Amino acid sequence: MSEIEDEEYLDSFLTKRQIEVLQMRLAGMSQQEIAEKLGTTRSNISILEKRAYQNIARAERTLQQWLMLRAPISLQAKAGMDVFELPREIFAAADEKHMRLPITSLDIVVQLRRKAPRLFRKRALSRDAMIFVTEEGEVLVEGMEEK
Repeated sequence: MSEIEDEEYLDSFLTKRQIEVLQMRLAGMSQQEIAEKLGTTRSNISILEKRAYQNIARAERTLQQWLMLRAPISLQAKAGMDVFELPREIFAAADEKHMRLPITSLDIVVQLRRKAPRLFRKRALSRDAMIFVTEEGEVLVEGMEEK
């Protein structure tokens, strides 16, 4: 492995070995097959894979937090608010900032329902939530991502 490749692994949330294991798993190999190929135990491969996915989840949460910090639109949605009121609130916040969002009301509702399904009880919010919208129209909901 070259020095540049070594440096790339240092900048990652994944170790070289975790990447190697994930590549083989994605290619369809079982944990036992990988263990035999790498000269280790299936248990060790299982731990490597589990920690890799934990690291990936941590990286995804970090990116989500960064997007929220940079989102020009943020609003506190109160429990009991009708889901169809949220687009109006979001577009009003965009108007205040002289922004034109590249999404429709339906896009907002669909994104909210997809990203935070447990936030809703029928058409109403079941609890308070912070909602963020990026310039690109991505809707983010703080603390409501799927596990």
